[in-house]
Amino acid sequence: MKADRTITELLAEKRPLLSIEFFPPKNEEGGEQLLRTAEALRPYKPDFVSITYGAGGTTRERTFKYAKILRQDFGWLVMPHLTCVGSTKAELVDIVGAYHADGIRNIMALRGDPPKGANEFVPCPDGLRYASDLIALIRGNFPDMCLGAGAYPEKHPEAASMEEDLDHLKIKADAGASFLTTQLFFDNEHYFQFVDACRARGIDLPILPGLLPPLSLAQIQRFGPMCGCSLPDALVEQLQVVDDNPRAAEAVGVTWAYHQIRELLRHGAPGVHLYILNRSASAITLARSLGHAA
Repeated sequence: MKADRTITELLAEKRPLLSIEFFPPKNEEGGEQLLRTAEALRPYKPDFVSITYGAGGTTRERTFKYAKILRQDFGWLVMPHLTCVGSTKAELVDIVGAYHADGIRNIMALRGDPPKGANEFVPCPDGLRYASDLIALIRGNFPDMCLGAGAYPEKHPEAASMEEDLDHLKIKADAGASFLTTQLFFDNEHYFQFVDACRARGIDLPILPGLLPPLSLAQIQRFGPMCGCSLPDALVEQLQVVDDNPRAAEAVGVTWAYHQIRELLRHGAPGVHLYILNRSASAITLARSLGHAA
């Protein structure tokens, strides 16, 4: 099968990219929701889409299934996520080999979260402990793969300091990462300071900002601590005002993300990566802001 273009090639075009993240469904109803969202977004032609890998590797087969659907039926450039969780090195090579044989040339390589209820990440026997190990494994076996890696503008929750986190990020970059995608943030200053810190550390990879259009105050209060993301007082106050009106809250969130995008692009961000939770409305509005008109 014909090999995909790499995201590195897209980034080299020096135009603002739009990428969208899906998560694999847990059941048939969730699968229908994902496909409805994809159909609604089809006219807006995202530059690429990613599809996540469930906690504990629980959605491995569904990640592969929907990656193929989004690629073959929608014609999108797809970047599946892959984590170290629950897989031996040989199994990870086999998974990447299956993607490679199918023509996929972009993978988001992550350590993954500890299984639910666990306090720390423990690799399986003959598995990998760090995302940098996974990146090195893939790079050594499939040198033509384009590898995305995760980054935390406000520090990984497990890191003792920002300096320590940047040390680990440099290891991932040196292991063969092709570009970085950040965890969500709601204050652009965190992104700008993070990019400057990366450059000062010799991390010269493109850094795509990851944004979550807020849907409610409860949502960001739940996600923020999980992702090491602080909540601006102004955003909290705006969402508090409309806390009993989901439609108004979504409008507040989309407007906030819209202004984030405009500022990020004015200051040279290579595009934006949208965490849309398999919903289309906010993504359509924000796609238009990037000039992806239907």
